[in-house]
Amino acid sequence: MDPVRAAFSAECARLTEILAELVDADLDRPTDCPPWTVRELIAHVHTGVGRLTGMLAAPAPPRAEVDAAGYFGGAKFTPQVDADRIAGGWRDAAQMDRAGLASAFDRAWRATDAAVAAAPPDRVVRTRHGDAMRLTEFLRTRVVEVGVHGLDLAAALGRPPWLTPPAAAVIADLLTGGRPVPAELGWDRLTLIRKTTGRVALTAPERAAVDAAGFRWLAFGR
Repeated sequence: MDPVRAAFSAECARLTEILAELVDADLDRPTDCPPWTVRELIAHVHTGVGRLTGMLAAPAPPRAEVDAAGYFGGAKFTPQVDADRIAGGWRDAAQMDRAGLASAFDRAWRATDAAVAAAPPDRVVRTRHGDAMRLTEFLRTRVVEVGVHGLDLAAALGRPPWLTPPAAAVIADLLTGGRPVPAELGWDRLTLIRKTTGRVALTAPERAAVDAAGFRWLAFGR
C-alpha cells in the first residue's frame, strides 16, 4: 500500500478507537482550536476525511497545480475562510450523534480509502478551495488534518498523544520538506510536529539552534 494511504488508514483507525471511548461530557470540553469544543473539532475532522469521495466523483482537472505544501498557503487562513471553517464545524457538530460517532467516522474514512484505492495513481482532483492537486498530495493533507488535530483532541481530553508512526512520518516529511532536523535539537517526530505546528512553544535554546542552522519548516498560513 502507498505510504500516504497507509498513514491515512492507520491514523483514522486509531481515531475511530478513541471516539468509541468518549462519553457525553468529553464532547463539551474546550480545545486549543477556539471557539470549537471537542464535539466541533471532531465534526471538522470527520468532514475533512470524507471530502475525497465527492472530489473523486467530479471530473478530473487536466493537471495538478498545487502540492500538499502549497495547499497550506495563506489563502486557506484568511479571515473569511477561517469564519467559514468555524461555521462549518458548528453546523456539522449540530448533526452529530454521540452514540454513533465512531461508526459514522469509520464509515467516512473507509469510504474515502475505498475511493482512493479504486482511482488511478495519477488522478488529479480539485479541492473546495479550487486547487488542482494530485490525489496522493491531497491525501497527504488529510493525514495532516487527522494527525495534527488528533494532538489537539488528545490535549483537550487529557490523554497522551496517540499519533501513529506512519502518520508521524508523513507529517514530519511534509513539515520539513524532507530536510534533516538539526541534531542538537534532539527531537523525535512527535516533538517535531508539536513544535513546528505551534502545539508546544520553542525554548530559547531550541530557537537559537534553529536560527544557527537556518532550519525552516512549513508554516501553515504563510
